[in-house]
Amino acid sequence: MKKEKKINYKIDSNVLKNYVEAINSIKEPMSQIKEQLNESLQPMQEQLKSIHTMSNVIKELSINYPNEQSKIFTDTIKQIMNTNNGMLSTRMIEPLNISRQYLSMMEKNKDIEKISRGIYLSPNVFEDSYFSFQQKYKKAIFSHMNALYFYDMTEEFPYNYTVTVPQSYHVDTVNEKCNVFYVSDDIYEIGVTEVETPSGNKVRAYDKERCICDIIRSKGRMDPEQVKKSIKQYIQSKDKNVGKLSDYAKRMGISKKVMEMVGIYYE
Repeated sequence: MKKEKKINYKIDSNVLKNYVEAINSIKEPMSQIKEQLNESLQPMQEQLKSIHTMSNVIKELSINYPNEQSKIFTDTIKQIMNTNNGMLSTRMIEPLNISRQYLSMMEKNKDIEKISRGIYLSPNVFEDSYFSFQQKYKKAIFSHMNALYFYDMTEEFPYNYTVTVPQSYHVDTVNEKCNVFYVSDDIYEIGVTEVETPSGNKVRAYDKERCICDIIRSKGRMDPEQVKKSIKQYIQSKDKNVGKLSDYAKRMGISKKVMEMVGIYYE
């Protein structure tokens, strides 16, 4: 009896990695990204190149194996999830023109688990709530005491998320889930960096200097004792950058307030 040839749908690991990084870094609506891809912009941005490459790989597989589309799509979803630490948002399949019905089918078969609207988890992975939250709310940046928690600069465990978003960002469910600070576009990106969650996944948060500016700027909404302790710990830290702190404070229009409060603890 002739042995059936096993078809390999494995996608190159670099193509997958670049695609996942591109999707995770894009904050614009995916419909806007798809429009840009269809316009065939030249030269194409690196992020769009990675998405375009991945899309072409899926198209080629579908052409080569026209009767195996379901298997190709479900395998692709699994490979994307594995590359993205076991998690997937519906945004990740939109540019590939993979219908959400495949997610429903995989959920029914227990291949994936739906943990919130538009967010799915591999069954052999524990949920990283910080990571899944930011996968869903792409413009939310962990800030204030929540970000300082990542740097071990507060004793206060963040039972509720604290995030900063642009003034133009209006998603009601964000306000239901956490403390939200709205800022103007000109200061929204100041001090943005990537940090590791306790589970080892990367999320966007503000750096220490931006956090110090934020807790002083918003001290009316903060625990005053925690604010004092965090500022004192920052001043005592070896990796502080007072020049950067001063620059941020100036750009945020709170230079006098920040320098006065920091000066109290500066030795």
